[in-house]
Amino acid sequence: MNYIQQAYKGQREIWMFILTTILVAGIFLGNFVVYLTSEPGELDAAMDLFKNWPSSVFLLVNLLPFVFLLGLLFLLVKYVHQRSILSLTTSRPKVDYKRILFSFLMITIYTVVTFLIMYSIDSSEIVFQFNAVKFAILFIISIILFPFQIGLEEYLFRGYLMQHVGVLVKNKWFPLILTSVLFGVAHAANPEVGAIGFWQMMIFYVGTGLLLGIMTLMDEGLELALGFHLGNNLIASLLVTADWTALQTDAIFKDTSEPVAGTVSEILIPVLVIYPLMLLILSKRYGWKNWNDKLLGKVEEPPKEDYKIIE
Repeated sequence: MNYIQQAYKGQREIWMFILTTILVAGIFLGNFVVYLTSEPGELDAAMDLFKNWPSSVFLLVNLLPFVFLLGLLFLLVKYVHQRSILSLTTSRPKVDYKRILFSFLMITIYTVVTFLIMYSIDSSEIVFQFNAVKFAILFIISIILFPFQIGLEEYLFRGYLMQHVGVLVKNKWFPLILTSVLFGVAHAANPEVGAIGFWQMMIFYVGTGLLLGIMTLMDEGLELALGFHLGNNLIASLLVTADWTALQTDAIFKDTSEPVAGTVSEILIPVLVIYPLMLLILSKRYGWKNWNDKLLGKVEEPPKEDYKIIE
Protein backbone atom coordinates (compact mmCIF):
# COMPACT_ATOMS: atom_id res chain seq x y z
CA MET A 1 0.00 0.00 0.00
CA ASN A 2 1.29 3.47 -0.89
CA TYR A 3 1.22 6.46 1.43
CA ILE A 4 -2.18 7.86 0.47
CA GLN A 5 -3.75 4.40 0.64
CA GLN A 6 -2.86 4.27 4.35
CA ALA A 7 -6.12 6.17 4.93
CA TYR A 8 -8.00 2.97 4.00
CA LYS A 9 -6.74 1.41 7.25
CA GLY A 10 -9.27 3.44 9.24
CA GLN A 11 -12.80 4.77 9.22
CA ARG A 12 -13.34 7.42 6.52
CA GLU A 13 -16.85 8.84 6.89
CA ILE A 14 -17.08 12.38 5.56
CA TRP A 15 -18.28 13.79 8.89
CA MET A 16 -15.09 12.53 10.51
CA PHE A 17 -12.99 14.31 7.91
CA ILE A 18 -14.94 17.58 8.27
CA LEU A 19 -14.88 17.47 12.09
CA THR A 20 -11.15 16.75 12.30
CA THR A 21 -10.26 19.38 9.72
CA ILE A 22 -12.29 22.12 11.40
CA LEU A 23 -11.05 21.33 14.92
CA VAL A 24 -7.38 21.03 14.00
CA ALA A 25 -7.08 23.53 11.15
CA GLY A 26 -9.07 26.24 12.93
CA ILE A 27 -5.95 28.20 13.88
CA PHE A 28 -4.86 28.41 10.24
CA LEU A 29 -8.33 29.33 9.01
CA GLY A 30 -8.50 32.01 11.69
CA ASN A 31 -5.18 33.49 10.56
CA PHE A 32 -6.42 33.74 7.00
CA VAL A 33 -9.71 35.35 8.04
CA VAL A 34 -7.77 37.91 10.09
CA TYR A 35 -5.57 38.65 7.09
CA LEU A 36 -8.57 39.10 4.75
CA THR A 37 -10.63 41.26 7.10
CA SER A 38 -7.89 43.50 8.54
CA GLU A 39 -6.30 46.60 7.14
CA PRO A 40 -2.49 46.52 6.83
CA GLY A 41 -2.22 49.20 9.52
CA GLU A 42 -4.27 47.10 11.92
CA LEU A 43 -1.94 44.12 11.48
CA ASP A 44 1.08 46.33 12.09
CA ALA A 45 -0.55 47.78 15.22
CA ALA A 46 -1.30 44.28 16.50
CA MET A 47 2.33 43.28 16.05
CA ASP A 48 3.48 46.45 17.82
CA LEU A 49 1.56 45.38 20.92
CA PHE A 50 3.89 42.42 21.32
CA LYS A 51 7.17 44.24 20.69
CA ASN A 52 7.53 45.03 24.39
CA TRP A 53 7.32 41.35 25.26
CA PRO A 54 10.59 39.41 25.67
CA SER A 55 11.05 37.69 22.32
CA SER A 56 11.36 34.22 23.85
CA VAL A 57 8.09 34.71 25.75
CA PHE A 58 6.38 35.76 22.52
CA LEU A 59 7.80 32.67 20.78
CA LEU A 60 6.67 30.44 23.63
CA VAL A 61 3.12 31.80 23.51
CA ASN A 62 3.00 31.32 19.74
CA LEU A 63 4.28 27.75 19.80
CA LEU A 64 2.38 26.29 22.76
CA PRO A 65 -0.97 25.96 20.89
CA PHE A 66 0.71 23.61 18.41
CA VAL A 67 1.37 21.12 21.24
CA PHE A 68 -2.35 20.93 21.98
CA LEU A 69 -3.39 20.84 18.31
CA LEU A 70 -0.96 18.08 17.33
CA GLY A 71 -2.16 16.02 20.28
CA LEU A 72 -5.76 16.68 19.24
CA LEU A 73 -5.04 15.54 15.68
CA PHE A 74 -3.46 12.32 16.93
CA LEU A 75 -6.41 11.64 19.25
CA LEU A 76 -8.95 12.20 16.46
CA VAL A 77 -7.04 9.97 14.04
CA LYS A 78 -6.69 7.20 16.63
CA TYR A 79 -10.12 7.26 18.26
CA VAL A 80 -12.42 8.75 15.59
CA HIS A 81 -10.80 7.39 12.42
CA GLN A 82 -9.60 4.34 14.36
CA ARG A 83 -6.21 4.11 12.67
CA SER A 84 -2.62 4.19 13.85
CA ILE A 85 -0.35 7.24 13.97
CA LEU A 86 2.20 5.12 12.06
CA SER A 87 -0.21 4.94 9.10
CA LEU A 88 -0.43 8.74 9.21
CA THR A 89 3.36 8.97 9.21
CA THR A 90 4.65 6.47 6.69
CA SER A 91 3.87 3.43 4.54
CA ARG A 92 6.96 1.70 5.96
CA PRO A 93 6.72 -0.86 8.80
CA LYS A 94 8.28 1.70 11.14
CA VAL A 95 9.34 5.36 11.08
CA ASP A 96 12.73 5.84 9.37
CA TYR A 97 14.53 8.30 11.63
CA LYS A 98 17.61 8.24 9.38
CA ARG A 99 15.52 9.88 6.68
CA ILE A 100 14.43 12.60 9.10
CA LEU A 101 18.05 13.22 10.07
CA PHE A 102 19.29 13.33 6.48
CA SER A 103 16.76 15.93 5.28
CA PHE A 104 17.29 17.90 8.51
CA LEU A 105 21.05 18.06 7.86
CA MET A 106 20.54 18.83 4.17
CA ILE A 107 18.53 22.01 4.73
CA THR A 108 20.52 23.00 7.83
CA ILE A 109 23.90 22.78 6.09
CA TYR A 110 22.57 24.59 3.03
CA THR A 111 21.08 27.43 5.09
CA VAL A 112 24.11 27.93 7.33
CA VAL A 113 26.63 27.78 4.46
CA THR A 114 24.70 30.20 2.25
CA PHE A 115 24.25 32.61 5.16
CA LEU A 116 27.97 32.56 5.96
CA ILE A 117 28.82 33.19 2.31
CA MET A 118 26.45 36.16 2.15
CA TYR A 119 27.74 37.43 5.50
CA SER A 120 31.35 37.27 4.28
CA ILE A 121 30.42 39.18 1.12
CA ASP A 122 28.46 41.96 2.83
CA SER A 123 27.79 42.13 6.57
CA SER A 124 26.92 45.84 6.69
CA GLU A 125 23.27 45.19 7.55
CA ILE A 126 23.78 42.06 9.67
CA VAL A 127 24.27 42.71 13.40
CA PHE A 128 25.94 40.15 15.65
CA GLN A 129 23.72 40.15 18.75
CA PHE A 130 24.64 36.93 20.54
CA ASN A 131 23.68 36.90 24.20
CA ALA A 132 24.50 33.62 25.92
CA VAL A 133 21.63 33.66 28.44
CA LYS A 134 18.95 34.79 25.99
CA PHE A 135 20.19 32.39 23.33
CA ALA A 136 20.17 29.48 25.79
CA ILE A 137 16.52 30.19 26.63
CA LEU A 138 15.69 30.48 22.92
CA PHE A 139 17.52 27.23 22.17
CA ILE A 140 15.62 25.29 24.83
CA ILE A 141 12.24 26.64 23.71
CA SER A 142 13.09 25.95 20.07
CA ILE A 143 14.27 22.36 20.40
CA ILE A 144 11.32 21.46 22.62
CA LEU A 145 8.45 23.22 20.84
CA PHE A 146 9.38 23.50 17.15
CA PRO A 147 8.96 19.73 16.66
CA PHE A 148 5.32 20.19 17.68
CA GLN A 149 4.86 23.20 15.40
CA ILE A 150 6.32 21.59 12.29
CA GLY A 151 4.77 18.28 13.32
CA LEU A 152 1.29 19.75 13.26
CA GLU A 153 1.81 21.39 9.87
CA GLU A 154 3.27 18.25 8.30
CA TYR A 155 0.83 15.78 9.84
CA LEU A 156 -2.08 18.06 8.94
CA PHE A 157 -1.17 19.15 5.40
CA ARG A 158 1.11 16.43 3.99
CA GLY A 159 -0.39 13.75 6.24
CA TYR A 160 -4.06 13.90 7.12
CA LEU A 161 -5.31 16.17 4.32
CA MET A 162 -3.08 14.62 1.64
CA GLN A 163 -4.31 11.13 2.47
CA HIS A 164 -8.01 11.83 2.97
CA VAL A 165 -8.40 14.21 0.02
CA GLY A 166 -6.52 11.71 -2.14
CA VAL A 167 -8.92 8.95 -1.13
CA LEU A 168 -11.91 11.22 -1.81
CA VAL A 169 -10.84 12.38 -5.30
CA LYS A 170 -9.06 9.12 -6.23
CA ASN A 171 -5.88 10.77 -7.52
CA LYS A 172 -2.58 12.17 -6.22
CA TRP A 173 -2.08 15.41 -8.15
CA PHE A 174 -5.10 17.21 -6.70
CA PRO A 175 -4.22 16.71 -3.00
CA LEU A 176 -0.61 17.66 -3.80
CA ILE A 177 -1.69 21.00 -5.29
CA LEU A 178 -4.50 21.63 -2.80
CA THR A 179 -2.40 21.04 0.31
CA SER A 180 0.40 23.21 -1.10
CA VAL A 181 -1.99 26.09 -1.72
CA LEU A 182 -3.59 25.66 1.71
CA PHE A 183 -0.11 25.63 3.25
CA GLY A 184 0.52 29.01 1.63
CA VAL A 185 -2.83 30.41 2.70
CA ALA A 186 -2.23 29.23 6.29
CA HIS A 187 0.80 31.55 6.47
CA ALA A 188 -0.95 34.55 4.92
CA ALA A 189 -1.09 36.47 8.22
CA ASN A 190 2.68 36.23 8.80
CA PRO A 191 4.36 39.66 9.07
CA GLU A 192 6.71 39.01 6.12
CA VAL A 193 3.68 38.72 3.82
CA GLY A 194 2.84 42.37 4.48
CA ALA A 195 6.48 43.43 4.37
CA ILE A 196 7.49 41.71 1.13
CA GLY A 197 4.18 41.25 -0.64
CA PHE A 198 1.38 38.68 -0.75
CA TRP A 199 2.11 37.10 -4.11
CA GLN A 200 5.86 37.02 -3.60
CA MET A 201 5.50 35.18 -0.30
CA MET A 202 2.82 32.89 -1.69
CA ILE A 203 5.34 31.77 -4.32
CA PHE A 204 7.68 30.81 -1.49
CA TYR A 205 5.11 29.17 0.77
CA VAL A 206 3.24 27.31 -1.96
CA GLY A 207 6.56 26.35 -3.57
CA THR A 208 7.79 25.00 -0.25
CA GLY A 209 4.50 23.14 0.17
CA LEU A 210 5.00 21.55 -3.25
CA LEU A 211 8.54 20.53 -2.32
CA LEU A 212 7.39 18.88 0.90
CA GLY A 213 4.42 17.27 -0.83
CA ILE A 214 6.61 15.83 -3.59
CA MET A 215 9.01 14.48 -0.96
CA THR A 216 6.09 12.80 0.80
CA LEU A 217 4.55 11.21 -2.28
CA MET A 218 7.81 10.12 -3.88
CA ASP A 219 9.21 8.68 -0.64
CA GLU A 220 5.87 7.22 0.56
CA GLY A 221 6.13 8.85 3.97
CA LEU A 222 6.44 12.05 5.98
CA GLU A 223 9.98 11.49 7.27
CA LEU A 224 11.84 13.67 4.75
CA ALA A 225 9.28 16.48 5.03
CA LEU A 226 9.46 16.40 8.83
CA GLY A 227 13.25 16.65 8.86
CA PHE A 228 13.36 19.40 6.25
CA HIS A 229 10.69 21.52 7.92
CA LEU A 230 12.26 21.14 11.36
CA GLY A 231 15.72 22.10 10.11
CA ASN A 232 14.36 25.11 8.24
CA ASN A 233 12.40 26.49 11.20
CA LEU A 234 15.07 25.81 13.81
CA ILE A 235 17.76 27.60 11.82
CA ALA A 236 15.36 30.46 11.07
CA SER A 237 14.81 30.83 14.81
CA LEU A 238 18.39 30.40 16.02
CA LEU A 239 20.61 31.87 13.32
CA VAL A 240 19.20 35.18 12.08
CA THR A 241 16.13 37.27 12.88
CA ALA A 242 14.54 40.47 11.56
CA ASP A 243 11.84 42.86 12.72
CA TRP A 244 9.61 42.05 9.74
CA THR A 245 9.52 38.25 10.07
CA ALA A 246 7.22 35.91 11.96
CA LEU A 247 10.17 34.62 13.99
CA GLN A 248 11.52 37.62 15.91
CA THR A 249 13.90 35.93 18.31
CA ASP A 250 17.13 36.37 20.27
CA ALA A 251 19.02 34.75 17.40
CA ILE A 252 22.77 34.98 16.90
CA PHE A 253 22.40 37.60 14.16
CA LYS A 254 19.84 40.25 13.27
CA ASP A 255 19.13 41.41 9.74
CA THR A 256 18.51 45.17 9.84
CA SER A 257 17.91 45.58 6.11
CA GLU A 258 14.54 46.60 4.73
CA PRO A 259 12.51 43.95 2.85
CA VAL A 260 13.04 45.15 -0.72
CA ALA A 261 13.14 43.69 -4.21
CA GLY A 262 16.41 41.91 -3.46
CA THR A 263 14.51 39.66 -1.08
CA VAL A 264 12.32 38.52 -3.97
CA SER A 265 15.34 36.94 -5.64
CA GLU A 266 16.00 35.13 -2.37
CA ILE A 267 12.51 33.67 -2.73
CA LEU A 268 12.62 32.72 -6.40
CA ILE A 269 16.09 31.15 -6.44
CA PRO A 270 15.32 28.60 -3.70
CA VAL A 271 11.94 27.67 -5.19
CA LEU A 272 13.06 27.46 -8.83
CA VAL A 273 16.66 26.27 -8.44
CA ILE A 274 17.55 24.98 -4.97
CA TYR A 275 14.39 22.97 -4.33
CA PRO A 276 14.68 20.99 -7.60
CA LEU A 277 18.35 20.29 -6.82
CA MET A 278 17.38 18.99 -3.38
CA LEU A 279 14.75 16.72 -4.93
CA LEU A 280 17.43 15.44 -7.32
CA ILE A 281 19.74 14.65 -4.39
CA LEU A 282 16.96 12.83 -2.55
CA SER A 283 15.90 10.92 -5.66
CA LYS A 284 19.45 9.64 -6.16
CA ARG A 285 19.89 8.71 -2.50
CA TYR A 286 16.58 6.89 -2.14
CA GLY A 287 16.17 5.56 -5.68
CA TRP A 288 12.94 7.31 -6.56
CA LYS A 289 11.30 6.04 -9.75
CA ASN A 290 7.89 6.21 -11.44
CA TRP A 291 7.53 9.95 -10.86
CA ASN A 292 4.48 10.21 -13.10
CA ASP A 293 2.52 7.55 -11.23
CA LYS A 294 3.58 8.67 -7.75
CA LEU A 295 2.71 12.33 -8.34
CA LEU A 296 -0.12 12.13 -10.88
CA GLY A 297 -1.44 8.58 -10.62
CA LYS A 298 -4.78 7.26 -9.44
CA VAL A 299 -5.63 6.24 -5.89
CA GLU A 300 -7.44 2.92 -5.78
CA GLU A 301 -8.80 1.04 -2.79
CA PRO A 302 -6.55 -1.95 -2.12
CA PRO A 303 -7.98 -5.45 -1.67
CA LYS A 304 -9.51 -5.71 1.79
CA GLU A 305 -7.13 -8.46 2.82
CA ASP A 306 -4.30 -5.91 2.49
CA TYR A 307 -5.58 -3.79 5.36
CA LYS A 308 -7.77 -3.98 8.45
CA ILE A 309 -10.53 -1.59 9.44
CA ILE A 310 -11.46 -1.62 13.10
CA GLU A 311 -15.23 -1.76 13.21
